[in-house]
Amino acid sequence: MSVKQDQMLGFDEHDELVRPAAEVVEFEETAKAMVSRRGFLTGGAAVGATAFVMGSTTLAAGNALAGEEMKMSRLAFEMVKANALDTVTVPKGYNWQVLASWGEPLFSNAPAFDPATGGTGASQEMSFGDHNDGMALFSHNGRQILCVNNEYTNAKTLHANRADGKPINADDVRKNKAAHGVSVVEIARKDGKWGIVKDSEFNRRITADTEMDITGPARGHDLMKTKADPKGVVAKGTWNNCGNGQTPWGTYLTCEENFNGYFSSSNKNFPLTPQMKRYGISHDDRGYNWALADSRFDLSKDPQEPNRFGYIVEIDPLNPTARPKKRTALGRFKHENAEVEVAANGHVVVYLGDDERGEFLYRFVSKNKYVVGGDNTDLLEEGTLYVAKFNENNTGHWIALTPKATGMTEAEIAIYTREAASKVGATTMDRPEWVASNPNKAEVYCALTNNKNRGVKPNAGGDETPAVGPNPRVKNNYGQIVRWQPANQDHTAEKFSWDLFVLAGNPAVYDDAYAGSKNVNKDNMFNSPDGLKFDKKGMLWIQTDGNYSNEKDFAGQGNNQMLVADPETGEIKRFLVGPKECEITGAAWSADRTTMFVSIQHPGEKGDSVWPNGGVPRSSVIAISRDDGEMIG
Repeated sequence: MSVKQDQMLGFDEHDELVRPAAEVVEFEETAKAMVSRRGFLTGGAAVGATAFVMGSTTLAAGNALAGEEMKMSRLAFEMVKANALDTVTVPKGYNWQVLASWGEPLFSNAPAFDPATGGTGASQEMSFGDHNDGMALFSHNGRQILCVNNEYTNAKTLHANRADGKPINADDVRKNKAAHGVSVVEIARKDGKWGIVKDSEFNRRITADTEMDITGPARGHDLMKTKADPKGVVAKGTWNNCGNGQTPWGTYLTCEENFNGYFSSSNKNFPLTPQMKRYGISHDDRGYNWALADSRFDLSKDPQEPNRFGYIVEIDPLNPTARPKKRTALGRFKHENAEVEVAANGHVVVYLGDDERGEFLYRFVSKNKYVVGGDNTDLLEEGTLYVAKFNENNTGHWIALTPKATGMTEAEIAIYTREAASKVGATTMDRPEWVASNPNKAEVYCALTNNKNRGVKPNAGGDETPAVGPNPRVKNNYGQIVRWQPANQDHTAEKFSWDLFVLAGNPAVYDDAYAGSKNVNKDNMFNSPDGLKFDKKGMLWIQTDGNYSNEKDFAGQGNNQMLVADPETGEIKRFLVGPKECEITGAAWSADRTTMFVSIQHPGEKGDSVWPNGGVPRSSVIAISRDDGEMIG
């Protein structure tokens, strides 16, 4: 099926034309069996909070946050109501402002943003990228440098001067590629307003044309060699950068997610390998048309180019001349984010989700140890990649992806990680998105955003097909957050225990399992948890990227939102609601923690928004502060 720009499919829909995802995933069956066995879900009864909240003392007897417990809440703000307004809504006593928007110049010699055309290739290379997503802030000698992912583009606005929003010449392709990648900008607050410091030596655009070193097991392997790079050691570009990570040695990790949707083939008879299909690569791209001006995106001309994407890229934000590094030891798949922990024994652990239905949750453990003040430059160069296996009895373990276990070489494991994980029998999941680690104890959370394709189908005997993987509901429109505790509070331990922190749902529509867990009610309900981030106080910030129709199953849930959860009690309160048709994603704090930065991505993705300035909708980073100037999180 050819994908037309005016009928552009979502990434999942596009990929499943190539490799349809399973109706069910194993985690669903695992959770259902666990919950049924313990009596938490019987006969369509509502799911009790005690079924899911591990180690909680205030949710005893399923009586969540009642009476005196409400007075003890650590979430000290007035909850925002769900709404469908075309603006950002924050609690009373808080304010927000736009920090940076797509197309904003980073240098004084760059032209101003042109809404009529979306600019040119040259102007975009000197301006803030589109569809900002994950981010992290770095402080250096009193200066603050913000790294922000630019995941993909709004074709109708980026190419506003093209009838169908599709690139038609080389400069259109150049602009499109330049709108992707990462924006590195110095920011400062002046007269109470945050903004970009133009012409800062730290300002930098990393795009789909930026050269970067290939490191780790895949470096120099035959599968990484192309016409332009016969040694397989230097890749050109990064794109579809979704979530992120931040290392204790001061580098930024950007995560390549849906890299596959940019490749096409001029020869429609070009044979697609099983590995290509597993990664969603097909004869048609997702409408970007990069092969028009860059032959490396034409599979029939350079079939191994896709093998060089789908990795974690490490960037030094304080050294603008440093070449980014693709860390192939962390595996190749649709990376959502990279949550970094230093285990008690000094090894660096990185938790990683593969955002596709029926894929897996991973962990990387470094070979060498982190040394405070030492040279940690290449800690992500070598290590062991693991994949998660969840059991019905609330236990699980990590399976090492080794040559012995998979029958593959280390390089093949790095390049075809999905295949390796399938070989060892890992647990398939409902789109594992952001992973977040509690700063106060060894406890990790992962958003399983949804699996809208799962449903009930009769089998040969006429019975209903059971649900399968960690969610006890047959159809997963709302999503959930799973959490686990490594054995002995050791992030490098093989074993862990797990439960479900929250099942999202709609208690205004349902009174059964689809209402969600007991820490979800008509006032704080949401769907499709996506972004997760802990603050220093140990509060979990939850960001959504789901259905904003505000009708039927999603009636009363309004636009996408950001909530805050207390892991100790299970309490959840809505903190922010975004403008129409946007996703809320990415979070970072100023050095003094009096400002929180959040990404508002693709407002008006279907044409129904004029945020933030009343004209062309523009993805933007906003800065949120308290009116009293006190800290947030």
